[in-house]
Amino acid sequence: MDTSAPAPHTPHPSPAAVLSGLIRGYWLTQAVYVAAKLGIADLLQDGPQRPDALAQAAGAHPGALTSLLRLLASQGVFAEDAHGQFALTPPATLLQTGAPGALRLQALSPQLWWRSVGDLLYSVQTGQPAYDRLYGMAFHDAMERDPEAAELYNALLAAGTAQDAAALAAAYDFSGARTVIDVGGGYGGFLAAILKANPHLQGLLFDRPAVIAGARRVMEAEGLATRCECVGGDFFAAVPSGGDLYLLKWVLLGWDDAQARRLLQNCHRAMSAQAKLLLVEPLIPPGNTPHPAKFSDVNMWVNYGGRARTEAEYGALLAATGFTMLHTIPTASAQQYGVMEAQRTTSLSG
Repeated sequence: MDTSAPAPHTPHPSPAAVLSGLIRGYWLTQAVYVAAKLGIADLLQDGPQRPDALAQAAGAHPGALTSLLRLLASQGVFAEDAHGQFALTPPATLLQTGAPGALRLQALSPQLWWRSVGDLLYSVQTGQPAYDRLYGMAFHDAMERDPEAAELYNALLAAGTAQDAAALAAAYDFSGARTVIDVGGGYGGFLAAILKANPHLQGLLFDRPAVIAGARRVMEAEGLATRCECVGGDFFAAVPSGGDLYLLKWVLLGWDDAQARRLLQNCHRAMSAQAKLLLVEPLIPPGNTPHPAKFSDVNMWVNYGGRARTEAEYGALLAATGFTMLHTIPTASAQQYGVMEAQRTTSLSG
């Protein structure tokens, strides 16, 4: 006979509590951002401190900072003791400089698109990026004019690639290829991981001229400068030819269907009949399960005019541009991306 005490019952939050938490969520987003911007987690690395000492070190108002930290402590980020001192908690340590997972960078990211997310209604009503309306230019153009914002944005991209590069590079058999062309490859972290895992490969990284200098630095730092050419250009105008394998990672989701088709058509024109195309993109799953791609989807509409897609929608894009999707390869990526392999099947007209 089991005489153990029953497990305590944890009631589910009421519908009102769930909705109320969602409504107030923007306060918590900004509170975490401010704590990250002020470097509070770094200041607490040697032990608990009173808020007046933290405020002096961080350049903040003691009373306002106390209120901020109490709010965050109520959510498990920092903790207040009986003496009024604040200390780190496991979530708070992830806001320290150099902490694994790049969550500090994510916490700082609202400075890139807080205003545009606040104009979400415009994007939903019109299908147009709110960012363009608010700033008078496209997101990537704004990054080229704001070095501080561009540094944060590129660091976010690089951190995301660093987390997933090994899993994504291991998901595909590169043994049949000789030259990989990474279209829109950014600073080249993903291509570098592929080249290091496959010593027989040569690489070509193709992206906007503004990012090519950074890509060359990455390849030099990784010891790959002799195996990877970095070329600047506009992939909506043309894509370099000569590759056995063409790679688009986190690229198509940044563009609407018309632009995505144009880019795929340019890849088609550059590819030989034997070359393969790899798409590495977040895939929206069916059903109501939470998934990172569903956040990415809304972010794309608001800030880029693009969209995340389902596997079927990518298949339709490929079919419309002379490709056939061969299969989708699951990965061990923490961000749950899909690797879709395609090949040319028809000629393009015009």
